[in-house]
Formats: sequence, structure tokens, C-alpha cells
Amino acid sequence: GFRLSTMQRELELTRIESISASHRLHSSALTDEENQQVYGKCNNPNGHGHNYKVEVTLRGKIDPRTGMVCNLVDLKNWMAAVLGQLDHKNIDLDVPYFRDNRVVSTTENVVIFIWEGMEKLVPDGLLYEVCVHETDKNVVRLRRQK
Repeated sequence: GFRLSTMQRELELTRIESISASHRLHSSALTDEENQQVYGKCNNPNGHGHNYKVEVTLRGKIDPRTGMVCNLVDLKNWMAAVLGQLDHKNIDLDVPYFRDNRVVSTTENVVIFIWEGMEKLVPDGLLYEVCVHETDKNVVRLRRQK
């Protein structure tokens, strides 16, 4: 049967969403020539786009009152609030975090942007990992340190 010790186990809960966005890899700290060398075709002045797959993982114990680590509807809404800032946008021009701070829109920095947005919404200690698939072959993840 169901034991109380089951409630003490930490579980991971992941939701996956997809977004589409365009960007250009270009650093104001580099010359045009250096940007071309570092970023290659991703430095195209007109930009390029991706269909990103975003995974957000929460980690925690089951609430004995609800039987859940977190309500998936809440996680869906939190992700929509953060990812809506990126979806169908030019990351460099439309997203203040990147535009105003001159942050290069690498997948690494996109992961940090999503993490920081989720951290403001998810209850303390539950956010465990943000993983962004830029392509089928390129994946970046940020995981909470123990």
C-alpha cells in the first residue's frame, strides 16, 4: 500500500513547450570581422530563426494534501508568462533583457533569461532545471546546484 515514506521522496516534474524566435549572434565587444569569425553564418545581418524546445523541471516532495509536487496548470501558466516574452519575437530587438543590456542571444543566455523569469514565479526551491533545445543537436541546460 501507500506509505508515508512515499511523501518524503523527491520527484522531478518536467513540462515541455515549443517556441519560435529569431536572432543574430553579434557581440558589441567584437569587431565585425571578429563577429563573423566567431559566429559564422549565425552572424547574418538579417538574423535567422529557431524552433526551440524548452523543458522546465521542478523538483520537490509530494504535498500530502494534493498528491502533487506542483500543479501542472500552474507550471504551464508560469512557462507561458516567461516564454511569451520570446515566442515569435526577434530576441535581439523585441526582448528588453537582450536589447537594453546588449546581451548576446546565445542559447546559453536564453537559458539564463528563462531561468531568471521562472525563478520569480515558481515557489522557492522547486525550480530544478531549464533545458533549451536550439536544434535537434544543440542543447543547453542550467541545473540548480545542490
